[in-house]
Amino acid sequence: MDTTSNKNITVSYELYVTEDGERELVEKATKEQPFQFISGLGTTLDAFENELKDLNTGDKFEFTIPSDQAYGEYSEEHVVDLPKNIFEVDGKFDTDQIYPGNVVPMMTADGGRINGTVEEVKDDVVVMDLNHPLAGDDLTFIGEVLESRPATNDEIQGMLNMMSGEGCGCGCDDKDCEEGGCGGGCH
Repeated sequence: MDTTSNKNITVSYELYVTEDGERELVEKATKEQPFQFISGLGTTLDAFENELKDLNTGDKFEFTIPSDQAYGEYSEEHVVDLPKNIFEVDGKFDTDQIYPGNVVPMMTADGGRINGTVEEVKDDVVVMDLNHPLAGDDLTFIGEVLESRPATNDEIQGMLNMMSGEGCGCGCDDKDCEEGGCGGGCH
């Protein structure tokens, strides 16, 4: 992997979708709680990264990503009936987590992780919508680049560790993670 082009990018933004001709704010990354990623690692939408990777600290941006380059079109095929018994904990149906509107972490047959939204709970099945919540939407981002600089090897390794489920993703060792040592010291 050529890591010379990896950038550590931090942005604040407002994310809008258009519903019935009106812009609707659906997500916000503030200067106090910004969105940070390392380019070239596949941790964010390619189109999002492509819009930001050549910008500099302090640059403002506004761009729209069409749904086919974001989370795809909404598909009725991704609304499925799942047997109610797979949502049992200790032999009892999990009413604390499985109710209409709740987003539930799930696993695909091949071990991939996805989120599903509970649409309806019936007598013997749970109707789950496995589409991304923003499927079918064009995404408009308006914001500012708070920082854009070359990523360090430690930052890249930390992100790779986090993506593989190892450590805490900040470049420190697992013992530090367990003791809370990453808490803000590894950026």
